[in-house]
Amino acid sequence: MWLGIDIGTGGSRALLVNRAGEVVAAHTVAHEDMEMAAPLWAEQRPDNWWDAAVEAIRGVLARAGVTGDAVQGIGLSGQMHGLVLLDAENRVIRPALIWCDQRSQAQVDWVNRTVGKARVLECIANPVLTGFTLPKLLWVRDNEPALYERVRKVLLPKDYVRFRLTGEFATEVSDASGTALFDVVNRRWSYDLADAVGVDRAVLPACFESSEITGTVTAEVASLTGLRAGTPVAGGGGDQAASAVGNGIVSPGIVSCTLGTSGVVFAHMEEVAYDAAGRVHTFCHAVKGKWHVMGVTQGAGLSLQWFRNQLAPGVEYDALMDEASTAPAGSHGLYWLPYLMGERTPHLDALARGGWVGLTAKHRRAELIRSLIEGVSYSQKDCLDIVESLGVPVASVRASGGGAKSPFWRQLLADVFARPVVTLASQEGSALGAALLAMVGTGEYASVPEVCGAVIREAARVEPGAENTAVYARGHRVFQSLYPALQPVFPDM
Repeated sequence: MWLGIDIGTGGSRALLVNRAGEVVAAHTVAHEDMEMAAPLWAEQRPDNWWDAAVEAIRGVLARAGVTGDAVQGIGLSGQMHGLVLLDAENRVIRPALIWCDQRSQAQVDWVNRTVGKARVLECIANPVLTGFTLPKLLWVRDNEPALYERVRKVLLPKDYVRFRLTGEFATEVSDASGTALFDVVNRRWSYDLADAVGVDRAVLPACFESSEITGTVTAEVASLTGLRAGTPVAGGGGDQAASAVGNGIVSPGIVSCTLGTSGVVFAHMEEVAYDAAGRVHTFCHAVKGKWHVMGVTQGAGLSLQWFRNQLAPGVEYDALMDEASTAPAGSHGLYWLPYLMGERTPHLDALARGGWVGLTAKHRRAELIRSLIEGVSYSQKDCLDIVESLGVPVASVRASGGGAKSPFWRQLLADVFARPVVTLASQEGSALGAALLAMVGTGEYASVPEVCGAVIREAARVEPGAENTAVYARGHRVFQSLYPALQPVFPDM
């Protein structure tokens, strides 16, 4: 069997798969809530990730009724862009600034002034954004200089767990692509950009292809988790690339939509290409020698989570979906802007704010919920449109993540996208993708496309409905007009 471990925002999940890619057992352990000491700030404790990962590993072995001897290889996945800082004693220096932290706009502006936007694109094939790792590192340098002086290694979230598992400082190309320090075209660190912004090359870990073996489980960790000492650990992937592997997005023509805390439209690319405006991200894929393009809605599932926590405490998500389904398509002209943590695609605006527009005395809670789901879906449609503009064919969209578990949301996506929406026999996504990468790394399969072709199967397909598709085509045009109208006042907020 092979073990996939996903270090998400909300929790760590471990699952075991057999050679056929079937999930034998899975176990998830929740993380502590992210700390938000100021608006648009977001931090988590790396040691909490590790503790959760250890408990998840123990839990999945117990659920499967096996020992660590049954595990032939391990793959890792995790939330991207987070900043983990270690000192000379390999201790965590401060809580990690995670992917949705938006405090570093001043550092983004400094990089653009100092290096130049055109030069940045030449170095990393993407613009520098507040969500990426480099601006977070520069924020620490500018605001916490005493802590910055102690930095000896910079790691991403899953790679901190890798370090605890193996003792190795390593990452892989898909996750490194989101640091704003990685040469995506040539699949290596951009030392030119690191030198230009004054980041010591020595703090960057070794970088591998996603299916390569990066280290083995230490004896100490074997005693702690029940794993076998010496078990190989593959590079794995950032959560989106690993999820794409788990969804079979490893060849042209298939696009995925992952509705987690954030929402991501993801497409495979045989050759590297990028949007000159930087509205979508071009990163290295977890498939060796290939790339992917993705657009990101920062506050996708986060929008529904916020609504539930603040306005419907204790209500199950399925009940919220049932309530939303009683409202008409278009929500009587009510629109939700999902900019709870700024926005990436297509606006690249850390200061964007969320909210409802078009609220009237007629609107019920059902319209509030439906408009929220529609607003997130419109934002994902923005991503899909840009992906298509790069020449990526879109025959259908494979949906995954928590939002895709809802039949109501899947149908709404199909109507907004005007494309069939497909679900797979397994909805595991990132953790499954990590396990499949480990299967390739240990030689069970020769390549990522080979293992995906052997184990991934479609389960259901939802076709767009003509009436609602027309409603949403008009609604999307209105949605697209709202951000430009409101953007001038966001900085004053």
